[in-house]
Amino acid sequence: MAPNQPQQVTLSPAELSFLRSTLVQSPPIRFDHTKGPKDFRSMRAEYDVLPGANGSARIALEDGTEALVGVKAEVEKSQRRPSPDARGNTLSVAAGDAEMRDTDAENHGKGKGQNSWIETSVEIPGFRDDDPLPVFLASMLTESLLASGELKDRLYINSRFHWKLYIDILLLSPPLSYPLALLSMTTHLALLTSRLPALKSEKDEDPLFDDDWDAAVFLYPKNEGKSLFGAAEDKPPVIVLAMAVGPNIIFDPCMEELAVADAVLAVACANATSSSTRARIVSIRTIDPPSHLTPPGVPNSMNSATGGTVPASSADALTQRELLATSGVWTPPRGGMKRALISQVVKIVVEEGGVAEEVISALQAIELG
Repeated sequence: MAPNQPQQVTLSPAELSFLRSTLVQSPPIRFDHTKGPKDFRSMRAEYDVLPGANGSARIALEDGTEALVGVKAEVEKSQRRPSPDARGNTLSVAAGDAEMRDTDAENHGKGKGQNSWIETSVEIPGFRDDDPLPVFLASMLTESLLASGELKDRLYINSRFHWKLYIDILLLSPPLSYPLALLSMTTHLALLTSRLPALKSEKDEDPLFDDDWDAAVFLYPKNEGKSLFGAAEDKPPVIVLAMAVGPNIIFDPCMEELAVADAVLAVACANATSSSTRARIVSIRTIDPPSHLTPPGVPNSMNSATGGTVPASSADALTQRELLATSGVWTPPRGGMKRALISQVVKIVVEEGGVAEEVISALQAIELG
C-alpha cells in the first residue's frame, strides 16, 4: 500500500463532513464546483525543455503544482552470460554470443532487455531521497514502465552493448495534491519525445552512431516516423488516480477531496495497440488516503459550543467518544477497497472513450502539435 498524502488539509471536522456530503450526492458536487467526476484539472505542457537531454517535458497544473522530467541515455557494455541450448545445457560464452548474433537480425532486442537498464529517481521539495513517498513514487513509475517489457527491449543494441536510461523526475513545487498522476503524465510526455542517435554499425560490431541529431530515432516511434524496430508499438504508460467516496468514483482528486476519500486507486494504463488510443491495464496500486488519519469529529453532546457538556475526566471522555463515534459530525472511513469497486474503476478507465483514452490522446496531441 502506498504512503498517504504528503500534506494534511487544515479543514475542521464540520468542513470535512460538509465536503463529503457534497461528494456523495448524485451527481457529486466537486470542490471547485465546475468539474464533473471524470474531469481533470487544466494544465500547461511543453516538451524538449532541457537541451542536454535525450528527452524532457514539463507540466504545470492549474493549482500551481509543476513537474519537470529529463531523460538521458548512455551506452553501457553488457555482461556476457552463458546461454542454454535447446536441450537446456549451458553453452560457452563464445557459443552463446554466436547464437545471439545469429538471431539479432531476425528478432532485434526482443526479450533481451533487463530491468537494470532503466533507473528512475524522484525528487520532491521537503523530502529526502530515501523518504517513503519519493521511494514509492519512483517504484510505481518504474513498475509501470517495465510491465510490458517493451521499453527495456528497445534499449538493446547488440549482444555486447545496450543503452542505460536515466529518468530524473523533479517536482518543482511542494505537492499540493498526491503527485503520482502528474509525475506519470510528465514522464509519459518526456519518453514520448525522447530520441536516441541512429546506429550506423551492424550486428555485433562496436556501436557507431550518426552524429546528426536530425537522423536520431524516437525511443517510442511515431506512426509516421522512424522507429528502433521499424514498427510502431505501445506508447509509455500513464497512471490515472481515482478515488471512491460513497457511491461515486471521482478522477484526478484535489487535496481537499482526497481528505474525505473512502479509497484511492492508482491505475497504470498503456495503449492496447499501436494504431489506437484504446487502453489496457498495466498495473494497479491502492493509495492510503489521508482521511484514514483524520481524527473523528466531536459530537454535539460533548461540545460546549453547541450546548453540550464537556466530560469531567479523560476516562469519561474516552467512553463517550467510543459510544458516540457514529453520531459525530465527522467519522473517518476505515477498511480497504472492495473488488466490485476496483472492477468499476477499471471499467471506467479502459472502456472505449474512457478516462485513459482521453488522457493518452491529449498527451499525444501535445507531442504532435
